Amino acid sequence: MQVIHLQETPTDETFDEEGYLLANPDVAAVVAARKLKSGWAHFKKFGRTEGRRQYVPVSRRQLAAQAIPAARADKMRRLAPLLSRPPLEQDAQGRAVYLTSELVRTYDLSGQDGVSENGYDDETERLIQSAGEGLVLDVGAGNRPIYYPNVVNYEVVDYATTDVLGVAEELPFRDNSFEGVISIAVLEHVKDPFRCARELARVLKPGGWLKCCVPFLQPLHGYPHHYFNMTHEGLRTLFEPYVAIERQEVTPPTHPVWAIAWQLREWANALPPKARKDFLRQRVGDLIAHPAALLQKPWAQELPMAKQFELAAATILIGRKRA
Repeated sequence: MQVIHLQETPTDETFDEEGYLLANPDVAAVVAARKLKSGWAHFKKFGRTEGRRQYVPVSRRQLAAQAIPAARADKMRRLAPLLSRPPLEQDAQGRAVYLTSELVRTYDLSGQDGVSENGYDDETERLIQSAGEGLVLDVGAGNRPIYYPNVVNYEVVDYATTDVLGVAEELPFRDNSFEGVISIAVLEHVKDPFRCARELARVLKPGGWLKCCVPFLQPLHGYPHHYFNMTHEGLRTLFEPYVAIERQEVTPPTHPVWAIAWQLREWANALPPKARKDFLRQRVGDLIAHPAALLQKPWAQELPMAKQFELAAATILIGRKRA
């Protein structure tokens, strides 16, 4: 199976400064602010351990970009019999477009200011390989660093690797179409996760596999919005009516340390300098004291309200029924 690599894991020998900064905009911002000398300095100190990726060098990137439309055209020919209705249009890059202005309004999809860009883990790659010549649907794929000829990248954003534009709650595919369905960090961003889960199961072939990951203790993050986090019981409830669930697990990329680090990092970065310095001096033992006492600390009181919504233990809504 011929795949097209847009990104790669750098080594000391293959490191490319431009490609590294392009793939890691947070690092690029730090370098631009002169808080770090270069992307290479970041890679040596942090990036290697963090598993950072880089875009392939310009010459190879141009070849990859040229190869994708032809690979997409072949994929779309194979996908055509599985479409439940014709697309509104096929854009200049060969993507099938089902995203109407009405759907954009209904599902509040305007204001896309983030880029979702992650690779697959080893298990997902093995599942894709197991599909052979059969097609796999990746709903909410984002901008994938590898373009697979048998994976249909379904999105609300026209990334370079997107194949079909539409919403997850209304998939334009026939029942029982795909060997496998992937949904990674997507269901928290849809307005109706129950409907979306039903659609994912509907287009899956009998005996086909499903891989779904949804955050539980992650802070607020939006592409373009963030509606629902889930417990493992909540995620199970979405799919139990349609799918025989084989296992649920927490893997290294979803370990609690990621949630703790994310919360503390975002908290620290949002504080004014003096409060941040005090916050970073806290020990774990200090932070697990009774919260009522901690609320009096400057690093608690000076946390901006927008950041409090992002990291809140809970949020409160008060309303009044319309007349």
